[in-house]
Amino acid sequence: MKKIISLVLVLALALSLAGCGQSAGSDEKRLPTEEILESFGLDPELFSDYDYGRFYGQEITLNVANWGEYMSINDDEMTDVNEAFEALTGIEVNYKTYASNETLYSKLLSGGATYDIVIPSDYMISKMIKEGMLEKLNFENIPNLANIMPSFLNPQYDPDNEYSVPYLWGMVCIIYNTTMVDEEITSWSSLWNPKYEGNILMFNNPRDAFGIAQAYLGYSLNTENHAELDACASLLRDQKEIVQGYVMDEIFDKMEGGSAAIAPYYVGDAVTMCDDNPDLDFVIPEEGTNWFVDAICIPTTADPDNKEAAEMYINFLCEPEIALANCDYVGYSTPVTQAYELLNDDAKADERRYPSDEFLAENTEVFVNLSDEANAYMQELWTQLKVDNSNVWFVPIFLVCLIAATVAVNVYRARKKRRDSF
Repeated sequence: MKKIISLVLVLALALSLAGCGQSAGSDEKRLPTEEILESFGLDPELFSDYDYGRFYGQEITLNVANWGEYMSINDDEMTDVNEAFEALTGIEVNYKTYASNETLYSKLLSGGATYDIVIPSDYMISKMIKEGMLEKLNFENIPNLANIMPSFLNPQYDPDNEYSVPYLWGMVCIIYNTTMVDEEITSWSSLWNPKYEGNILMFNNPRDAFGIAQAYLGYSLNTENHAELDACASLLRDQKEIVQGYVMDEIFDKMEGGSAAIAPYYVGDAVTMCDDNPDLDFVIPEEGTNWFVDAICIPTTADPDNKEAAEMYINFLCEPEIALANCDYVGYSTPVTQAYELLNDDAKADERRYPSDEFLAENTEVFVNLSDEANAYMQELWTQLKVDNSNVWFVPIFLVCLIAATVAVNVYRARKKRRDSF
């Protein structure tokens, strides 16, 4: 009898503890929204009337993939966007980064990673839509789409605005060191100037590199014409003789450290580099450039049970102060109207960061996904470019070393044989 009573008490205690655990994570234990926002330095008056607490206590984890250094997190002086979202919603954010659109695409295609949120660029979004890799969004869960500037809606890469919400945007520019460049930089031609031989950096990916050559030659940045792609490859091959190296993120260290004079890069990063090194400056080339948009999407491989929570995260990123924190942190431009209005006057007046709609229409072009055939041809040309003459001295040097080594071995063996004979 005592055993039965003890068992009943143990079960009762267990149920009681379970109930306590549930209430600890329930909505009743959640701090008021205003208090949570204020604890992160956010103004409740600037936040939408959105139920961010409806999943509180449900132990949801969102897997988010983004570019490196592309969100306001882990900075004591800035709002930590993911921590604020976690406190507001009770949803954990498992945050990962990737280096390129192609890396993200490969991971999703191979099943090597599962993400609930990804933030690819325009042309990759177009490709993923075409291949059925993105979920259509339920905009009833993303009312902050109304905060997006009209010029960013129904873009060429997502014409019906079904799969993506703009996150940040920018243009490709030329960044240069004013102590190493003694002339006004206005054109892409400066990247072919033999005067800066050995001090020129170039993009290490075909789409951006060909994009610069296409702009320089006056072609569409989305050309599929083989003759035009051949001309671009020839131009890039000429440049190869004076290029210090093909790089991506290394541009940061090389330009900030003064080990290169001039390079193409993205305006947002150029803003950050110029803040860190006052000797640097940047310009939008007169021939025109690539205008790119990175947008928030949900892959078809995402956990279907997390879709509404993922849409909540998208809505959160479109809150004015959250969008402001992200664009302030990374230096890129925001498509969120109220976030733009909250920017300081200097940032809004910088036409390299916020050019007019007329300038964008007349001087920029957005990448769209090329046909499989055109992509393959561009990749083939790029591979030939990177391989051609890169090892021109390798074979003769290798043969000389091989002959020298053979002679040395034979001499050693002959001497050893003579010593042994004595």
